[in-house]
Amino acid sequence: MFSADYETARVSKRGAPRSLLGLDAELDGARRTLCRVSDISLTGARLSTYSALTAGSVIWLTLPLVGRISATVMWAGEYSSGCKFAEPLSVEIFEALLLKAGRQR
Repeated sequence: MFSADYETARVSKRGAPRSLLGLDAELDGARRTLCRVSDISLTGARLSTYSALTAGSVIWLTLPLVGRISATVMWAGEYSSGCKFAEPLSVEIFEALLLKAGRQR
């Protein structure tokens, strides 16, 4: 389920334009758990989780319109983490996610 909360995409030191939005997703691990994607780019996402992730770990993230993708946790706080996708999202999929959330890049 998408929410309509978002900000304009911006380029950060990470190099890829990031768009803030609210997007429900799932993490696959020992057990499947819900998480929230709070921003996304072609190459990664920031996640809000109910349990801490470990930097350097590989996760499976299930996104609407995308399905299951592999990502590496690049940094992790108590309930927030940043991950880098194993393969970048296509521009078409990225834009479709934004449109589904009610916005454009």
